[in-house]
Amino acid sequence: MSPDAAAADGAGAVGGRPSGAFRVTVPASTANLGSGFDALAMALSLHDVVEVTPVEAAAGTARVEITGSGAGEVPEDESHLVVRVLHATMDRLGVSPPALRLRCTNAVPHARGLGSSAAAIVAGVAAGYRLAGFDVRSERVRPEALQLAASYEGHADNVAATLFGGLVVAWSVENRYRSVRLEPHSELAPVVLIPRVESATHTMRGLLPSEVPHADAAFAAGRTALAVHALTTDPELLLEATEDRLHQEYRRPAMPETLELVRWLRDGGVPAAVSGAGPTVLALPPGGELSRDGLPEGFELVRLDVDRAGVRIEESH
Repeated sequence: MSPDAAAADGAGAVGGRPSGAFRVTVPASTANLGSGFDALAMALSLHDVVEVTPVEAAAGTARVEITGSGAGEVPEDESHLVVRVLHATMDRLGVSPPALRLRCTNAVPHARGLGSSAAAIVAGVAAGYRLAGFDVRSERVRPEALQLAASYEGHADNVAATLFGGLVVAWSVENRYRSVRLEPHSELAPVVLIPRVESATHTMRGLLPSEVPHADAAFAAGRTALAVHALTTDPELLLEATEDRLHQEYRRPAMPETLELVRWLRDGGVPAAVSGAGPTVLALPPGGELSRDGLPEGFELVRLDVDRAGVRIEESH
């Protein structure tokens, strides 16, 4: 969106560029949900919080303080992902970034398949729009915000869920990223099983074949369509709806314990799938009730809700 187009969006403007601090809260996300590879994602009630404060220093500089996941491991200056995306967003809007202090409180674990990079990217996009004087959640801003966020991520599923909350279907048309938000069924009660080990998305994508059998492609298409219905209308169909032949088994060599846990849960009647690129497992048991009995060691069981709001921005006091 150009600055002129953004300024024309009365609902998006927030009364000029802010000088005070504000807080950006972004949810985790779980993608694929079975066979919906790069197409389906859902926001989860596990959040990163970024407090942004303009400070007196050289324009464009940034100091980042990190608590939680990534502390001591990621950059604490302008090369931090949130800052890089924030600067790119403001550049897209034709606005120069001020000097900033960012306090990042990260609850979304890094490199576990729960959308930590998408959360950072969306935080940067939202903060960039806010510093330029616009609301990233306004109807006219949202499509361009999604485009910018997805261009960093390389696909739109996780960032769309983080931006908009709920369940999303994502796709692209001629290099433009698109998504629609759907309302998840009220009885969905996600449980994630998070291992101690990490994974790298680019490594996991490298395990996927360039072609799959036609029968598996047809299976995936049917199960993805069924997943949309089950997640929004009839959760009793989730066990069948979350079956996959498209990507999970190809990744078994990199995370055998994850795939064994998925198999064990499904054999017990619990809808389960690899969360994103893994190695976290997403389970969707009725009522969120999942016994720890028999669970393998090395996985932390966390009961969550669906985040239905997406990114939130609040003034800091």
